Amino acid sequence: MFPSGATAAAPRTTTSDFNGDGYADLAVGVPDGTVGGKAKAGYVNVVLGGPKGAGAHGSFRLTQATPEVPGTPEAGDRFGASVTLVDLSGDGIAELLAGAPGEDVTDRGTDAGMVTVVGGSTDGPGPGSTTMTGPSPSAAYGKSVVAAEMTGDDNKEIVVGGTDKVAARVIKGEDSMITTVVTDHMGGRAPVLATGDFDSDGMADLAVAYWTVDAPFTQSHVRLWKWDTDQSEMANFWNTDNAGVTALAAGDFDGDGHDDLALGECREIADENIDDPCGPEELAKGGGIHTHYGSPASGSFGSRAQTLNQDTAGVPGVAENGDRFGAALAVADVNRDGRDDLISGAPGEAIGSQAGAGAAWLLRGGAQGLLDANGAATSVTWNQDTAGVPGVAEAGDAFGAAVASGDHNADGVPDVTVGSPGENASLGAAWLLPKGSAAGSAAFSPRTLGLPYLSTAHKYGKPLNSR
Repeated sequence: MFPSGATAAAPRTTTSDFNGDGYADLAVGVPDGTVGGKAKAGYVNVVLGGPKGAGAHGSFRLTQATPEVPGTPEAGDRFGASVTLVDLSGDGIAELLAGAPGEDVTDRGTDAGMVTVVGGSTDGPGPGSTTMTGPSPSAAYGKSVVAAEMTGDDNKEIVVGGTDKVAARVIKGEDSMITTVVTDHMGGRAPVLATGDFDSDGMADLAVAYWTVDAPFTQSHVRLWKWDTDQSEMANFWNTDNAGVTALAAGDFDGDGHDDLALGECREIADENIDDPCGPEELAKGGGIHTHYGSPASGSFGSRAQTLNQDTAGVPGVAENGDRFGAALAVADVNRDGRDDLISGAPGEAIGSQAGAGAAWLLRGGAQGLLDANGAATSVTWNQDTAGVPGVAEAGDAFGAAVASGDHNADGVPDVTVGSPGENASLGAAWLLPKGSAAGSAAFSPRTLGLPYLSTAHKYGKPLNSR
C-alpha cells in the first residue's frame, strides 16, 4: 500500500540490459585505462547483472581495439570518459554510448572528440558506429552524454557535452540533424547533463549545468531545455543563475507524479547574493543538495525547493569543507513506496583520520520530498568502515566519486553501486549494495573481473551508469 499522497507508479523499466538476459547491467567508464600500451586510451567495462547481482557474472571489456567498436586506441583518447546504457532501438536490449573527448578526428582536428554507440545483443557486443564527432580541434565532444526521447516521435535523442558546448542529435522520421543546444564558456569542465519531464508534458526535457571562474568571467547556470516543434530546435524555458553544481539527478521525490531536479554539491559561484540559488548559504558547507520540485502543468517548476547537507537533521555526519557531499547523484525507489530516493556520494569525506576516504548516502523520498515537514531527512550512509561493507577506509579512496542504481538481480528492488576510483593506489573498484543495504554487499575491480591492468592508475569506478 502506498502512503497518502504517493502515486502508485509502475516500477521503472530496466533499460540497461546490454546482453538481453533480463538483468540490468552496469557500464563503468575507464578513460584512464591503458590499452595496447597506449596510456589513457581508455575502455568501457560492461559489468553483467544476474541472480547474484553485478560483479558476479562476468563482464565485457570494450576498447577501440574491439572489432565492433570504431577507431583505434591512441594515447589520450580517453574512451569511456562518459558512458550511458540506454535502449535506443526499443527492442529491450540496451546500446552503449561512450564518449572519447581526446579522439583526433580526420578533417576535424586534434581532440575534436567523438561519441560511439555500440549495440548490445544476446551474443555480446553488436556492431558499433560513430554517432557524433566534434566540429573542430579541442571541441572534446564526449565529455558528457545522455539520451532520452524529447521530440514526441519515439526516437531517442542523444545529447553530447564538449568544450564550451552542448549539442544534440535529433532524429525526425528518416532524417538526422545535429543541433546546438547552448554555446558558452564552461571553464574547461564537462557540462553536467540530466533528463526528466520537468514541465509535465509527457516528454523528456534536458537539464544542463556549467560554471566558470574568471574564464574569462565568473558565471554559473542551471538551465532546462525542451524541444520546440514549431522552430525545430531546443528551447530554453527555465533557469537558475549563480548556482554552480557538480551533479544533477531527476526523480519524483515527493511522489506527486511530477519530476523534480536535485542539484548536487550546489554552491553560489558568482557570489552576487541575488537569488540564493542553492538555498541557505550555511547549507552549502561541505557540499549541499538543493532540490527544485515539479508542479502540475499549470504551475511553475521549481517554485518549491529544499536544501540539505550533512548538518541537516537525519543526515549522518558533519558538514566539513572539502567533503564534496552531492558530487555524485543517482535516483532509485529503493523501498518501492512510490517516491524516489536519492543516492549521494561525497568522495572528499574523511573517515576517522583518513582524509578523502569517501562515503555515500541513501536519502529517502517522502510526502514532502527529501525533507519532512520539520525539515529533517531520513537517510543511511555507507563507507568502507561500515559493518558489512568489504574493505577498509583509506586516505584518497574517493568512495562515492560515482554512484548508480539498477535492479541487477531482477528481484524487483533496485541495487546501489558506489565507485571508488582511488582504491588500491588508484587502480579503482566498485561496490554493489543489494537493495541499498550493506547486507550482502560486495566489491569488484579490474583484478576480480579478470581485466588486464598495469601499475598505472586506471581509476576504475568513475563514471558509472545503469538504470
